[in-house]
Amino acid sequence: MADRLNGYRILILESREEAQFSRLLAEQGADVLQCPMFAINDAPDPAPIEAWIRRSIEKPLDDLVLLTGEGLRRLMTVVRRLDAENDFVAALAKARKFARGPKPGRALREIGLEPQQTTEKPTSEGVAEMLSHLDLIGHRVGLQLYPDKDHSALIGAIRAQGAEVDPVLPYVYDAKAADANIVTAIEEMAAGRIDAIALTNLGQVRRLIDTAHKHGWDDKLREGFARTPIASVGPAVSNELKAHGLHAAISPTEGAYFMKPLISAMAVELAKGPRRVAR
Repeated sequence: MADRLNGYRILILESREEAQFSRLLAEQGADVLQCPMFAINDAPDPAPIEAWIRRSIEKPLDDLVLLTGEGLRRLMTVVRRLDAENDFVAALAKARKFARGPKPGRALREIGLEPQQTTEKPTSEGVAEMLSHLDLIGHRVGLQLYPDKDHSALIGAIRAQGAEVDPVLPYVYDAKAADANIVTAIEEMAAGRIDAIALTNLGQVRRLIDTAHKHGWDDKLREGFARTPIASVGPAVSNELKAHGLHAAISPTEGAYFMKPLISAMAVELAKGPRRVAR
């Protein structure tokens, strides 16, 4: 059912998944306003990443856990700069590979490899649950991390299974560079030029509120939320909204906490009333 969102202007606050979410919305006819929450940069010090790559080649990992597709792609950029692509890919081929959701799996396929298992829950908790069913005693587990997240619980869970964890953080976020995008998005909501704002992780809620506060736009953000229906992908985002006195007017049915069900829920709810956008 294409064009279910034809004529609606949807604001998305995304990072790694922005392009995919935007494409899915556009396929339904939506006019998408993209607001990147941060810029992604290579890690400022390449030495630890280069050392991790060399260790992985000289002594191949028993298991590799990829948390993001972006992480593997950034690693491959460094690998190619070191002229070590063939050796690195051959070393990874020897390891069992686990992906947090479909995106790391796609990144693996780009270099001719496949994940042995992909977690059904694309969260660190989902990864820990997936790994808990495996024998990791004595294993050396490579763990690709991503920024602005406390990974200590996941690392602790893997170590508790008797494994040695070898983590690598191949990229960083530059939040300051995206502040202007967020201020513009708040202004668009407050002016009534957005039909719905779609939130897919709780960090987006915090980032919006923190940035508005930093720029003295707390009232403007509240005004924007009052005029703009909030679409939440699931309970974690909805609970974060509640913690700040906000309410998700749109959310998928229970258990369907993904982009496509969120888009379907928006199409159903927005069709119930007139378009709110001031054209």
